[in-house]
Amino acid sequence: MTKITQFTSKEKLQAQACLWISRIDRGCTDEETQEISLWVNKSKAHRDALMKMASLWDDLSVLNELSALFPLEKVSKRVPFHLKKIALAASFLFVALLGGLITTGFTIPSLSSFNQQVSLLQTFSTKIGEQAIFSLSDGTSIQLNTNSTIEVSYSKRQRQVKLVQGEAKFDVAKDSTRPFSVLAGEKYFTALGTIFNVQKIARQEVELLVTEGKVLITKPNAVIDYVSQKMSVIKLESIPGVLVQSGEKAIIKGNSLYPINKVSLIQIQRDLAWQQGMLIFAGEPMEQALKEISRYTNINFEIIDDKLAQLLIAGYFKADDIDGLLNSLSLNFNIYHQKTSTNIIRLSSEKF
Repeated sequence: MTKITQFTSKEKLQAQACLWISRIDRGCTDEETQEISLWVNKSKAHRDALMKMASLWDDLSVLNELSALFPLEKVSKRVPFHLKKIALAASFLFVALLGGLITTGFTIPSLSSFNQQVSLLQTFSTKIGEQAIFSLSDGTSIQLNTNSTIEVSYSKRQRQVKLVQGEAKFDVAKDSTRPFSVLAGEKYFTALGTIFNVQKIARQEVELLVTEGKVLITKPNAVIDYVSQKMSVIKLESIPGVLVQSGEKAIIKGNSLYPINKVSLIQIQRDLAWQQGMLIFAGEPMEQALKEISRYTNINFEIIDDKLAQLLIAGYFKADDIDGLLNSLSLNFNIYHQKTSTNIIRLSSEKF
Protein backbone atom coordinates (compact mmCIF):
# COMPACT_ATOMS: atom_id res chain seq x y z
CA MET A 1 0.00 0.00 0.00
CA THR A 2 2.75 2.44 0.99
CA LYS A 3 5.70 2.94 -1.31
CA ILE A 4 8.85 3.44 0.75
CA THR A 5 11.99 4.88 -0.82
CA GLN A 6 15.24 3.73 0.73
CA PHE A 7 17.92 6.38 1.23
CA THR A 8 21.63 6.14 1.86
CA SER A 9 23.09 6.73 5.31
CA LYS A 10 24.41 10.14 4.20
CA GLU A 11 20.99 11.22 2.98
CA LYS A 12 19.38 10.09 6.24
CA LEU A 13 21.91 12.14 8.20
CA GLN A 14 21.11 15.21 6.09
CA ALA A 15 17.40 14.71 6.62
CA GLN A 16 17.76 14.35 10.39
CA ALA A 17 20.09 17.35 10.52
CA CYS A 18 17.53 19.45 8.65
CA LEU A 19 14.88 18.40 11.16
CA TRP A 20 17.09 19.44 14.09
CA ILE A 21 17.83 22.82 12.47
CA SER A 22 14.13 23.49 11.93
CA ARG A 23 13.49 22.75 15.62
CA ILE A 24 16.30 25.07 16.66
CA ASP A 25 14.73 27.73 14.44
CA ARG A 26 11.38 27.57 16.26
CA GLY A 27 13.04 27.25 19.68
CA CYS A 28 14.14 24.03 21.38
CA THR A 29 12.94 22.69 24.69
CA ASP A 30 15.55 21.53 27.22
CA GLU A 31 14.73 17.93 26.32
CA GLU A 32 15.19 18.60 22.59
CA THR A 33 18.50 20.35 23.25
CA GLN A 34 19.75 17.24 25.06
CA GLU A 35 18.54 15.05 22.19
CA ILE A 36 20.40 17.22 19.65
CA SER A 37 23.56 17.09 21.75
CA LEU A 38 23.42 13.28 21.97
CA TRP A 39 22.79 13.02 18.23
CA VAL A 40 25.68 15.35 17.33
CA ASN A 41 28.13 13.46 19.56
CA LYS A 42 27.46 10.12 17.88
CA SER A 43 30.06 10.76 15.18
CA LYS A 44 31.91 13.36 13.16
CA ALA A 45 29.53 12.67 10.27
CA HIS A 46 26.61 13.74 12.48
CA ARG A 47 28.37 17.01 13.43
CA ASP A 48 29.33 17.75 9.83
CA ALA A 49 25.78 17.17 8.61
CA LEU A 50 24.35 19.53 11.24
CA MET A 51 26.86 22.28 10.49
CA LYS A 52 26.27 21.93 6.76
CA MET A 53 22.51 22.31 7.17
CA ALA A 54 23.07 25.29 9.47
CA SER A 55 25.12 27.04 6.81
CA LEU A 56 22.24 26.63 4.35
CA TRP A 57 19.66 28.06 6.73
CA ASP A 58 19.33 31.79 6.09
CA ASP A 59 18.51 32.88 9.62
CA LEU A 60 21.10 34.40 11.96
CA SER A 61 19.17 33.33 15.07
CA VAL A 62 19.69 29.69 14.13
CA LEU A 63 23.41 30.18 13.62
CA ASN A 64 23.74 32.05 16.92
CA GLU A 65 21.80 29.36 18.77
CA LEU A 66 23.92 26.63 17.22
CA SER A 67 27.11 28.43 18.16
CA ALA A 68 25.87 28.65 21.73
CA LEU A 69 25.08 24.95 21.82
CA PHE A 70 28.35 23.86 20.23
CA PRO A 71 30.95 26.64 20.71
CA LEU A 72 33.85 24.55 19.42
CA GLU A 73 32.29 24.09 16.01
CA LYS A 74 32.47 26.74 13.32
CA VAL A 75 29.69 27.12 10.83
CA SER A 76 30.93 27.20 7.26
CA LYS A 77 30.59 30.28 5.09
CA ARG A 78 27.29 31.16 3.46
CA VAL A 79 26.57 29.67 0.08
CA PRO A 80 24.91 31.44 -2.88
CA PHE A 81 21.13 31.89 -2.58
CA HIS A 82 20.26 29.65 -5.56
CA LEU A 83 22.28 26.76 -4.11
CA LYS A 84 20.67 27.35 -0.73
CA LYS A 85 17.16 26.89 -2.12
CA ILE A 86 18.12 23.66 -3.86
CA ALA A 87 19.72 22.20 -0.74
CA LEU A 88 16.79 23.16 1.47
CA ALA A 89 14.29 21.63 -0.91
CA ALA A 90 16.25 18.39 -1.10
CA SER A 91 16.65 18.20 2.67
CA PHE A 92 12.96 18.71 3.30
CA LEU A 93 12.14 16.00 0.78
CA PHE A 94 14.34 13.56 2.68
CA VAL A 95 12.62 14.42 5.96
CA ALA A 96 9.19 13.81 4.42
CA LEU A 97 10.06 10.42 3.00
CA LEU A 98 12.18 8.98 5.82
CA GLY A 99 9.16 7.83 7.82
CA GLY A 100 7.65 5.98 4.88
CA LEU A 101 5.27 8.84 4.19
CA ILE A 102 3.39 9.07 0.90
CA THR A 103 4.34 12.53 -0.33
CA THR A 104 2.92 13.54 -3.65
CA GLY A 105 4.05 17.15 -3.66
CA PHE A 106 5.79 19.90 -1.73
CA THR A 107 6.61 23.56 -2.22
CA ILE A 108 9.05 25.90 -0.57
CA PRO A 109 8.05 29.55 -0.93
CA SER A 110 10.54 32.25 -1.80
CA LEU A 111 12.47 33.72 1.13
CA SER A 112 12.38 37.42 1.81
CA SER A 113 15.55 39.21 2.92
CA PHE A 114 14.24 39.77 6.42
CA ASN A 115 11.41 37.64 7.83
CA GLN A 116 12.19 34.19 6.42
CA GLN A 117 9.58 31.51 7.00
CA VAL A 118 10.13 28.18 5.27
CA SER A 119 6.96 26.16 4.70
CA LEU A 120 6.63 22.49 3.85
CA LEU A 121 3.57 21.45 1.86
CA GLN A 122 2.78 17.74 1.65
CA THR A 123 -0.17 15.86 0.20
CA PHE A 124 -1.28 12.53 1.65
CA SER A 125 -4.05 10.40 0.21
CA THR A 126 -5.67 6.97 0.24
CA LYS A 127 -7.45 5.10 -2.51
CA ILE A 128 -10.95 3.63 -2.30
CA GLY A 129 -10.87 0.80 0.25
CA GLU A 130 -7.47 1.87 1.59
CA GLN A 131 -6.61 3.23 5.04
CA ALA A 132 -3.24 4.53 6.23
CA ILE A 133 -1.52 6.13 9.21
CA PHE A 134 1.04 8.92 8.72
CA SER A 135 3.45 10.43 11.24
CA LEU A 136 4.34 14.08 10.73
CA SER A 137 7.64 15.73 11.65
CA ASP A 138 6.29 17.14 14.93
CA GLY A 139 5.02 13.76 16.15
CA THR A 140 1.39 14.29 15.14
CA SER A 141 -0.30 11.12 13.88
CA ILE A 142 -2.97 11.20 11.16
CA GLN A 143 -5.08 8.20 10.16
CA LEU A 144 -6.82 8.54 6.80
CA ASN A 145 -9.98 6.65 5.96
CA THR A 146 -10.92 5.37 2.50
CA ASN A 147 -10.66 7.74 -0.50
CA SER A 148 -9.33 10.64 1.55
CA THR A 149 -6.88 13.45 0.83
CA ILE A 150 -5.20 16.02 3.07
CA GLU A 151 -2.71 18.82 2.43
CA VAL A 152 -0.25 19.55 5.24
CA SER A 153 1.42 22.95 5.49
CA TYR A 154 3.90 23.46 8.32
CA SER A 155 5.80 26.64 9.08
CA LYS A 156 7.65 27.86 12.14
CA ARG A 157 4.58 29.78 13.33
CA GLN A 158 1.69 27.42 12.69
CA ARG A 159 0.62 23.95 11.57
CA GLN A 160 -2.23 23.75 9.08
CA VAL A 161 -3.97 20.81 7.42
CA LYS A 162 -6.63 21.02 4.73
CA LEU A 163 -9.05 18.10 4.50
CA VAL A 164 -9.68 18.04 0.76
CA GLN A 165 -11.98 15.04 0.88
CA GLY A 166 -12.86 12.03 2.99
CA GLU A 167 -12.22 11.45 6.68
CA ALA A 168 -9.26 11.66 9.04
CA LYS A 169 -8.38 11.10 12.68
CA PHE A 170 -5.88 13.56 14.16
CA ASP A 171 -3.77 12.74 17.22
CA VAL A 172 -2.06 16.09 17.68
CA ALA A 173 1.38 16.55 19.23
CA LYS A 174 1.49 19.42 21.70
CA ASP A 175 3.38 22.53 20.61
CA SER A 176 2.45 25.72 22.48
CA THR A 177 4.31 27.85 19.94
CA ARG A 178 2.45 26.56 16.86
CA PRO A 179 -1.32 26.04 16.75
CA PHE A 180 -2.59 22.98 14.84
CA SER A 181 -5.62 23.73 12.66
CA VAL A 182 -7.64 21.71 10.16
CA LEU A 183 -9.53 23.48 7.37
CA ALA A 184 -12.61 21.57 6.22
CA GLY A 185 -15.48 23.14 4.34
CA GLU A 186 -16.09 26.65 5.68
CA LYS A 187 -14.49 26.19 9.12
CA TYR A 188 -11.17 25.93 10.89
CA PHE A 189 -10.79 23.32 13.64
CA THR A 190 -7.98 24.29 16.01
CA ALA A 191 -6.75 21.58 18.37
CA LEU A 192 -6.13 22.35 22.02
CA GLY A 193 -3.95 19.28 22.74
CA THR A 194 -6.36 16.69 21.47
CA ILE A 195 -7.55 13.71 19.44
CA PHE A 196 -10.41 14.32 17.05
CA ASN A 197 -12.07 12.99 13.91
CA VAL A 198 -13.19 15.10 10.93
CA GLN A 199 -15.31 13.81 8.07
CA LYS A 200 -16.10 15.85 4.98
CA ILE A 201 -19.46 14.35 4.06
CA ALA A 202 -20.20 16.72 1.18
CA ARG A 203 -18.66 19.86 -0.30
CA GLN A 204 -20.16 22.05 2.41
CA GLU A 205 -20.99 19.49 5.11
CA VAL A 206 -18.49 18.48 7.78
CA GLU A 207 -18.74 16.37 10.92
CA LEU A 208 -16.41 16.81 13.90
CA LEU A 209 -16.11 14.26 16.72
CA VAL A 210 -13.76 15.01 19.64
CA THR A 211 -12.53 12.03 21.66
CA GLU A 212 -9.88 13.77 23.79
CA GLY A 213 -9.25 17.39 24.72
CA LYS A 214 -10.99 20.30 23.02
CA VAL A 215 -11.34 21.72 19.51
CA LEU A 216 -12.09 25.35 18.68
CA ILE A 217 -14.26 25.98 15.59
CA THR A 218 -13.63 29.32 13.88
CA LYS A 219 -14.05 30.95 10.49
CA PRO A 220 -11.24 30.35 7.96
CA ASN A 221 -10.26 34.02 8.01
CA ALA A 222 -9.66 34.02 11.77
CA VAL A 223 -6.08 34.93 12.67
CA ILE A 224 -4.68 31.72 14.17
CA ASP A 225 -1.75 33.55 15.80
CA TYR A 226 -4.25 35.80 17.59
CA VAL A 227 -6.31 32.84 18.74
CA SER A 228 -3.17 31.11 19.99
CA GLN A 229 -2.12 34.15 22.01
CA LYS A 230 -5.58 34.53 23.52
CA MET A 231 -5.66 30.89 24.61
CA SER A 232 -2.84 31.51 27.05
CA VAL A 233 -4.22 34.66 28.69
CA ILE A 234 -8.00 34.28 28.86
CA LYS A 235 -10.52 31.56 29.56
CA LEU A 236 -11.23 29.16 26.72
CA GLU A 237 -14.90 30.04 26.83
CA SER A 238 -14.04 33.66 25.98
CA ILE A 239 -12.12 32.85 22.79
CA PRO A 240 -14.03 33.83 19.59
CA GLY A 241 -15.52 30.67 18.12
CA VAL A 242 -17.29 27.53 19.30
CA LEU A 243 -15.61 25.11 21.67
CA VAL A 244 -16.26 21.37 21.24
CA GLN A 245 -15.12 19.14 24.09
CA SER A 246 -14.31 15.46 24.49
CA GLY A 247 -17.32 13.24 23.83
CA GLU A 248 -19.10 15.86 21.73
CA LYS A 249 -20.04 15.96 18.06
CA ALA A 250 -20.57 19.00 15.84
CA ILE A 251 -22.15 19.06 12.38
CA ILE A 252 -21.52 22.02 10.08
CA LYS A 253 -23.36 22.71 6.82
CA GLY A 254 -21.87 25.66 4.99
CA ASN A 255 -21.60 28.43 7.58
CA SER A 256 -24.32 26.92 9.77
CA LEU A 257 -23.26 25.10 12.93
CA TYR A 258 -25.93 22.73 14.24
CA PRO A 259 -26.38 22.26 18.01
CA ILE A 260 -23.44 20.40 19.54
CA ASN A 261 -24.47 16.98 20.86
CA LYS A 262 -23.01 14.90 23.67
CA VAL A 263 -22.53 11.36 22.31
CA SER A 264 -22.33 8.10 24.20
CA LEU A 265 -19.29 5.83 24.27
CA ILE A 266 -21.24 3.28 22.21
CA GLN A 267 -22.00 5.90 19.55
CA ILE A 268 -18.35 6.97 19.45
CA GLN A 269 -17.27 3.34 18.96
CA ARG A 270 -19.77 3.00 16.11
CA ASP A 271 -18.66 6.21 14.41
CA LEU A 272 -14.97 5.36 14.70
CA ALA A 273 -15.18 1.61 13.98
CA TRP A 274 -13.58 2.34 10.58
CA GLN A 275 -10.28 2.87 12.39
CA GLN A 276 -10.28 -0.90 13.07
CA GLY A 277 -11.49 -1.68 9.54
CA MET A 278 -15.06 -2.32 10.69
CA LEU A 279 -18.50 -0.81 10.08
CA ILE A 280 -21.23 -0.95 12.71
CA PHE A 281 -24.91 -0.39 11.98
CA ALA A 282 -27.60 -0.11 14.64
CA GLY A 283 -30.92 0.29 12.87
CA GLU A 284 -29.99 2.44 9.88
CA PRO A 285 -32.11 2.13 6.70
CA MET A 286 -30.55 -0.25 4.17
CA GLU A 287 -30.20 2.54 1.62
CA GLN A 288 -28.11 4.58 4.07
CA ALA A 289 -26.04 1.56 5.17
CA LEU A 290 -25.23 0.56 1.59
CA LYS A 291 -24.19 4.14 0.78
CA GLU A 292 -21.70 3.99 3.66
CA ILE A 293 -20.39 0.58 2.57
CA SER A 294 -19.88 1.87 -0.98
CA ARG A 295 -17.26 4.33 0.33
CA TYR A 296 -14.91 1.36 0.87
CA THR A 297 -15.28 -0.37 -2.48
CA ASN A 298 -15.76 0.25 -6.20
CA ILE A 299 -19.06 -1.65 -5.98
CA ASN A 300 -22.33 0.29 -6.30
CA PHE A 301 -25.61 -1.09 -5.02
CA GLU A 302 -28.92 -0.87 -6.82
CA ILE A 303 -32.06 -1.64 -4.81
CA ILE A 304 -34.75 -3.00 -7.12
CA ASP A 305 -37.58 -3.07 -4.57
CA ASP A 306 -38.37 0.30 -2.99
CA LYS A 307 -39.55 -1.37 0.21
CA LEU A 308 -36.05 -2.75 0.82
CA ALA A 309 -34.55 0.75 0.88
CA GLN A 310 -36.09 1.46 4.30
CA LEU A 311 -35.38 -1.97 5.77
CA LEU A 312 -33.44 -1.44 9.02
CA ILE A 313 -29.96 -2.96 9.21
CA ALA A 314 -27.96 -3.84 12.35
CA GLY A 315 -24.68 -5.67 12.77
CA TYR A 316 -20.89 -5.64 12.45
CA PHE A 317 -19.35 -5.76 8.98
CA LYS A 318 -15.79 -5.78 7.75
CA ALA A 319 -15.46 -2.65 5.61
CA ASP A 320 -14.36 -4.39 2.41
CA ASP A 321 -16.14 -7.75 2.86
CA ILE A 322 -18.89 -7.49 0.23
CA ASP A 323 -19.43 -11.26 0.05
CA GLY A 324 -19.95 -11.40 3.82
CA LEU A 325 -22.50 -8.59 3.55
CA LEU A 326 -24.42 -10.33 0.77
CA ASN A 327 -24.49 -13.60 2.71
CA SER A 328 -25.79 -11.79 5.79
CA LEU A 329 -28.56 -10.10 3.77
CA SER A 330 -29.52 -13.43 2.27
CA LEU A 331 -29.59 -15.35 5.57
CA ASN A 332 -31.29 -12.69 7.69
CA PHE A 333 -33.61 -10.95 5.24
CA ASN A 334 -34.01 -13.36 2.29
CA ILE A 335 -32.57 -10.73 -0.03
CA TYR A 336 -31.29 -11.91 -3.41
CA HIS A 337 -28.49 -10.29 -5.35
CA GLN A 338 -27.27 -10.14 -8.91
CA LYS A 339 -23.77 -9.01 -9.90
CA THR A 340 -23.27 -7.21 -13.20
CA SER A 341 -20.13 -6.73 -15.26
CA THR A 342 -20.08 -3.01 -14.41
CA ASN A 343 -19.44 -3.27 -10.65
CA ILE A 344 -23.12 -2.98 -9.83
CA ILE A 345 -24.90 -5.33 -7.42
CA ARG A 346 -28.69 -5.43 -7.65
CA LEU A 347 -30.72 -6.34 -4.59
CA SER A 348 -34.26 -7.68 -4.58
CA SER A 349 -36.71 -9.59 -2.35
CA GLU A 350 -37.40 -11.91 -5.27
CA LYS A 351 -35.11 -14.17 -7.28
CA PHE A 352 -33.68 -12.74 -10.46
